Amino acid sequence: MNTQSKSISFKGKNIFIGIDVHLKSWTATILSESTHLKTYRLDPSPDALYSYLSKTYPNANYHSVYEAGFSGYGAHRRLIELGVDNIVVNPADIPTTGREKLRKTDAVDSAKLAKCLRNGELKPIYIPSEYAQELRSLSRLQGLITKDQTRVKNRIKSYLYFLGIEIPEAYSGQACWSNAFINWLEEISTATPQGKYVMNSFITQLSDLRERRMSLMLHMRHLADIEPLRSQVALLRSIPGIGEITALRLIAEVIDIKRFNSDQFASFIGIVPMCHKSGDDSAEDNGGITFRANRALRGAVIEAAWVAIRKDPALTLAYENYCKRMKGTKAIVKIARKLVNRIYFVMKRNVPYVPSTI
Repeated sequence: MNTQSKSISFKGKNIFIGIDVHLKSWTATILSESTHLKTYRLDPSPDALYSYLSKTYPNANYHSVYEAGFSGYGAHRRLIELGVDNIVVNPADIPTTGREKLRKTDAVDSAKLAKCLRNGELKPIYIPSEYAQELRSLSRLQGLITKDQTRVKNRIKSYLYFLGIEIPEAYSGQACWSNAFINWLEEISTATPQGKYVMNSFITQLSDLRERRMSLMLHMRHLADIEPLRSQVALLRSIPGIGEITALRLIAEVIDIKRFNSDQFASFIGIVPMCHKSGDDSAEDNGGITFRANRALRGAVIEAAWVAIRKDPALTLAYENYCKRMKGTKAIVKIARKLVNRIYFVMKRNVPYVPSTI
């Protein structure tokens, strides 16, 4: 007796899934090679998505994509483990129409991702290992604590202005925020206990942040003295202007220098100009430094450039020549670009930098 088979197989077929990731739910749009199959909301779980795909479209080749953001790479790693060919993309690199900008919903976003994935229009970002990702988080924590410290300092100054208290001339410049200045803040008299309480609260916040920053710096320096980081840090420190913490930050952010050429490396850091040009005869307009950058690295490299012009004769000469036709703040960006070339050479060739003329 013949029986009807109820099993189906999508073997050899491609299924494309665009995922709009949120904290409490995901919205997924599923496409075949020629058809929109489904858009639905699901629990924020790679396993829930794979369970639906494997039951509804068994044995297919699953391809998925989501935007880089708060969720990190945990979902990506789990989808790969489950056999889903997943990529993560930079939101700024996703082709978007004017209609999609005006009508932005989770369903529209997930459908856009799925269509772009099917059309081969998406370029995946680099996915670091868990070790590299956590090393990068440690490096960025130093920047976050420094920003918090700056905010508290600004609050203290604003509070002094608000109370009509002038900062003594002795605490201007380098002496500002010294231990002596903190002691002066603690001794300030206010009209009421409430005013003193506010000042003491600010001072406590600042002291706590200073201790946290010092503890973090000690931890980073200890880490930089252990292989495999020690040899990499030593190579980078051979470059004038690059200190131990900046070297560690470069290693944490770049991870693998082999994924860049020299121009791509400069673009990754953000030391390249924007360009606006229209028409055959119009002159090229460089609109200043690009807004797309690894901000943790760009700031560090520009700070390093200020030190480098005092230590590297070639960069000193270049800076002096640039300053003849532009402001120092613009000249230092050009020096930073030269410094980026030196960093790239050292990391790519794995050799120490030898100072020389341009």
